[in-house]
Order: sequence, then C-alpha cells, then structure tokens
Amino acid sequence: MKKTMILAILAIFVLILFSASCVPGPNDVEKTPGAKGHVAGFFLGVWHGFISPVTFIVSIFTRSVRLYEVHNNGSWYNFGFVLGAGLFLSGGIMGRKKSQKG
Repeated sequence: MKKTMILAILAIFVLILFSASCVPGPNDVEKTPGAKGHVAGFFLGVWHGFISPVTFIVSIFTRSVRLYEVHNNGSWYNFGFVLGAGLFLSGGIMGRKKSQKG
C-alpha cells in the first residue's frame, strides 16, 4: 500500500474514534418525573427546541436554566426538540432558499 493510502485510512480511523468519544452517555432520569412531577413530551420538546437559541444564551449566565429537559419521555421529546430547533432556524441547511435578485 502507498503511504498516502495508509495515512488516509489512519486519519479516517482517528476521525471515527474521535467522533465516537463525543457521543453522550445514557440519561438516567429519562421517563422519571421532575421536581414538579412532570415528564416532558413531544410538544414540550418542540417548544424547548424552538426557544433553544435564547435558552442557550440565558444558560450561560445562570445555573437555574438548562438547554435540554432531562426529565423527558425519550425519543418523542428528542424528535420534538430537533423539530422545534429546525423551525426556529427555518429548516437549517435543508430550509428555504434565499431568492436571487438579478
């Protein structure tokens, strides 16, 4: 094998290993009620995702606000959160295209 091929394979392996090390661990309080006795579901996930940019800024300056509700019902909350964040960001990279003037 050529040196460049070996270096490319090694670089891909290191990139995959690095990416895997960034994966979050399990949420031990998933599907358990919070202090107020509620478990966040899909619609609360949509809301939290929609307000996530503002929540992120506030969470930098205070310890009582978190970006993500850990007392959630699992996959439906996660789906709602991503959907809400996408709504705020106009769909991100897959969203509407800017009109070209000219």
